[in-house]
Amino acid sequence: MPFESKPTDIFKEFGRQFIDQIPTVNAVKTDIKEKDNQYIVEADLPGFDKKNINLSYNEGTLKISAKRSIESRTENEEGRVIQRERSTDSVSREFSFSNIDSDKISASYKDGVLTVVLPKKDEQDIAGSNITID
Repeated sequence: MPFESKPTDIFKEFGRQFIDQIPTVNAVKTDIKEKDNQYIVEADLPGFDKKNINLSYNEGTLKISAKRSIESRTENEEGRVIQRERSTDSVSREFSFSNIDSDKISASYKDGVLTVVLPKKDEQDIAGSNITID
């Protein structure tokens, strides 16, 4: 038989395959450090390709999201495919920051870790101002 499964394993396999096919949305595991003049966000994104990572900062919210597709193949001795599975995985996370100089935000991705540097605005820029009443 080119492909066989024990009867008791069929139900276990079906359940595992069914669960594996459901797209998942997971939280990005992160560390956030505050320094005098900046915040540093380090997000673990192992196995994601840099081109599939999206990063945005709008109205005080930093959003990190990433997607990936995984395909596995099983071939028999003749090289014929007897099983092929595909799954999609996506992660997303949002953080709120105030007093950020959005024009100076920078990011890098190395060894599965996304590092985002969010420089704080100068105190003079966020101090506010007096308003004259007419």
